Amino acid sequence: MIWSKQTHSLSLLKVTLIISVGLGLLLTACSEKSDKQEAATAETVQKLLTPDEAELAAAAPETFKVKFETSKGDFVMEVHRPWSPHGADRLYYLANNRFYEGVRFFRVINGFMAQFGYHGDPEVSAVWSEKNIPDDPVVQSNKRGYVTYAKSAMPNSRSTQLFINFNDNSFLDNQGFSPVGKIIEGMEVVDQLYAGYGDGPPRGSGPNQQNIRLQGNKFLIDNFPKLDYIKKAYLISE
Repeated sequence: MIWSKQTHSLSLLKVTLIISVGLGLLLTACSEKSDKQEAATAETVQKLLTPDEAELAAAAPETFKVKFETSKGDFVMEVHRPWSPHGADRLYYLANNRFYEGVRFFRVINGFMAQFGYHGDPEVSAVWSEKNIPDDPVVQSNKRGYVTYAKSAMPNSRSTQLFINFNDNSFLDNQGFSPVGKIIEGMEVVDQLYAGYGDGPPRGSGPNQQNIRLQGNKFLIDNFPKLDYIKKAYLISE
């Protein structure tokens, strides 16, 4: 009986040691994975803070796709360079360097459009606010599901902000809003993006774009916590 108890105790000790070693290896693996993810994130942010000018000036493929994984679900955007060459080249660089990850849909107006494109880090936003692209001629119409760069009334003011048309907004065509692509999968997801805050000032009580630019996601999370956002956005193959 004494031998049986000792044997049982030794068996329990072995099991405990095995579990402890296994747990230690698992924690080490998780830590290494976390470190790699943090390093990859830091590298991505650095590429956005100091853009590669040669890569930035390179022409995008004639057609490419970007998958967006969001807090509401996924959708896929198909970009056509012939529609808006400068816009497509910029979007290819941004998607390839994960610019839109963490970005909020800060201006969602039912029956009109959903706008996004301010980076969550205000330092990154400051860099890209100085990197506008030339206007492109309007060769497609702002129909439902088509994606277009936001811009001001000034010429050559496009940079990183995009909007997705909910309805036929062809009245924007003669204002110089040149579509760069369209949603080919998941438009029903776009339709569900949170629109409760409405437009920004002075037309509404939604987020002030100046505050987004200066404070980034902190401002939006603190003051507009229900906004949907992009978890991942990346280029995909056919």
